[in-house]
Amino acid sequence: MQAITYRRYGSPDVLEYRQTEKPTPAPSEVLIQVRAASVNPYDWHFLRGTPFFIRLFTGLRKPRSPALGADVAGIVAAVGPEITRFKIGDAVFGVCKGAFAEFACAKETALALKPESLSFEEAASVPIAGITALQGLRDRGRVQPGQRVLINGAAGGVGTFAVQIGKYLGAQITGVCSAGNVALVKSLGADAVIDYTLQDFTRSPERYDVIFDLVGNHPLKAIRRALRSKGIFVGCGGGGPDKPSSELMAMMLGQFVISPFTSQKLTGVFAKINTADLNTLGDLLQSGRVKPVLDRSYPLGDTSEALRYVERCHARGKVIIAVNSDTSA
Repeated sequence: MQAITYRRYGSPDVLEYRQTEKPTPAPSEVLIQVRAASVNPYDWHFLRGTPFFIRLFTGLRKPRSPALGADVAGIVAAVGPEITRFKIGDAVFGVCKGAFAEFACAKETALALKPESLSFEEAASVPIAGITALQGLRDRGRVQPGQRVLINGAAGGVGTFAVQIGKYLGAQITGVCSAGNVALVKSLGADAVIDYTLQDFTRSPERYDVIFDLVGNHPLKAIRRALRSKGIFVGCGGGGPDKPSSELMAMMLGQFVISPFTSQKLTGVFAKINTADLNTLGDLLQSGRVKPVLDRSYPLGDTSEALRYVERCHARGKVIIAVNSDTSA
């Protein structure tokens, strides 16, 4: 089979498109014939090995695994003996190991049946971004009907899902984006949209119950000014590979140090992939209450170009890797 691999950390230039062996599923895994994958900041963090602490899990000097990619949608090609919920031929979506390939293995607990109304490309756009948005607002932000919620980075991969999920939860949504994305964010249901090139939301008199920050372009002190006295701040990374890791670490440390001494709750979110939340998203997608936003699609052999584009942090919604649907070896 054809796959994207990397044998050293670095820019997308280190990626290789080459012939590799088809993986064999473990007893609790499913083998997926990949129809589509999508690109996340998660992928370029693993590719570059930054922030450096992630190398404790991926390999200090070089990656332990040459596979890359997580979001996946495809057809079940084989199942391990412990699998009970899926069978060969099922259309599924979720998270796997090495999605940038013609075949990949996934744990049963990280998959769900694909909504019939979605294409494989649309389904592949959902898992990490959709679950991050859902868990960030529902679980970490504890969003309630009628609350005022600001989403900084509303036009990006997580942001486009967050605007729609926030509306589903009954909140009044303010999206922050560039001028060129104002119409898009409004079309997703935002009640108000701030063009960050014209207005700094941290200097506005408006106060919010929840701020979901997907950009990380403001100091924590400034963001807290825009948060109500008992409001909740949920941070989720932000910035491309040129942003120093020290800035991200400083904000995380600041949240940890300040949070016990303020009535405001300062927290973060890292997606915990599970079938229940994939099914929740699947129901929202099937009903049309949430719709994926796809920026562009690249063939598997051009994955390096897709990563370069996502690293520039200007994607509108999700970037897709389309994999040949008639792959057999």
